[in-house]
Amino acid sequence: MIEISKAFGKLGLTAFGGPVAHIGFFRQEFVEHRQWITEQQFSQLLAICQFLPGPASSQMGFAIGLMRAGWLGAFAAFVAFTLPSAVALFAFASFAIYLDNASGQAIIQGLKLVAVAVVAHAVFSMSKSLTPDRPRRFIALLTLWILLLFSHLWMQLLVIVMGALFGLVMCRHLTTPISQLSVNYSSRLATFFALLFASLLLFSIVLPTAQSTPLNMFATFYQAGALVFGGGHVVLPLLEQSTVGYGWVDTDTFLAGYGAAQAVPGPLFTFASYLGAEINTGLPASLGALIAIMGIFLPGFLLLLAVLPFWAKIASIPKASAAIVGVNAAVVGLLAAALYDPIITSSLHHWTDVIIALLGFLILTALKQSALWVVCFCLVASLGLSILPLLN
Repeated sequence: MIEISKAFGKLGLTAFGGPVAHIGFFRQEFVEHRQWITEQQFSQLLAICQFLPGPASSQMGFAIGLMRAGWLGAFAAFVAFTLPSAVALFAFASFAIYLDNASGQAIIQGLKLVAVAVVAHAVFSMSKSLTPDRPRRFIALLTLWILLLFSHLWMQLLVIVMGALFGLVMCRHLTTPISQLSVNYSSRLATFFALLFASLLLFSIVLPTAQSTPLNMFATFYQAGALVFGGGHVVLPLLEQSTVGYGWVDTDTFLAGYGAAQAVPGPLFTFASYLGAEINTGLPASLGALIAIMGIFLPGFLLLLAVLPFWAKIASIPKASAAIVGVNAAVVGLLAAALYDPIITSSLHHWTDVIIALLGFLILTALKQSALWVVCFCLVASLGLSILPLLN
């Protein structure tokens, strides 16, 4: 428990850059550094979490904690990874004005460059182990090409299915260890989680939500978390439609919180804690934030818990190995596409950005240091460049 809390707490304080960057941080920490899970386990978890609605990086962290130390491990991983950003969003909005200067913008830019280096390292390392031959490289490159041409969020689901189908055809002769996602609860309990997910979703849909009561707020955030594919940024339109649309918060308040959420580490879904505190439900702000956090994260975790025990049964099917080999290759292409857009396109604006990101990448690959060193280097380099004009 302490080990899990420390590992995920460090990531909760340093994992900037959004869901795709978080996946890179997770791989560097739990596959390479701590070796809690194998590359194959990591890629399978990634495929599952990308296919399910909800916050993919938080679902992955929850699953890693569950596999490492059971229910308490899953809870510790979630709290440690989520709490720093949830708490920061309470305080950040009040201090965001202090980042509206050259040094503040340099800090934000440095954190973006961290994401470039970490995700590039994840793509580079995973490609070596998951796409070592021509059939799998073809699947990965085809996935990359499709996602660069078509940016619709549902394409992420389509390319994963495509990877499985191509794997069945092109990778019949290949095998991969796929029976290692062991969890300590039964398929009967997993079925209960699936029914609970569906029941709460139905309840959230039929419940009138115009009034800002605690129950209505929980239903609104649960529905947003249950119906969103593609990660944290995709949930924002759903939340805006409900919270601003119902008049629970005004547009300026919503956008201020969204801006704050971009500059804190950890999952973007913790934007719910800001909104929960701002919505007047008659409860203390801290309880409102807690209800919103529970509502938005719960559906993704229920779905994940419903799927994991059945994964071993699926994996025992003879053809499943070839399909999962194809899925793993598609995941490499999916990460490569996300590395380009939005990470590189929104982060590399000048040749100095390229050099800083490249050096951060070399810290991970050549020097084999942790991502924390990359965070420190990129921040110092970005801040240093911001003050050079002042010295002339």
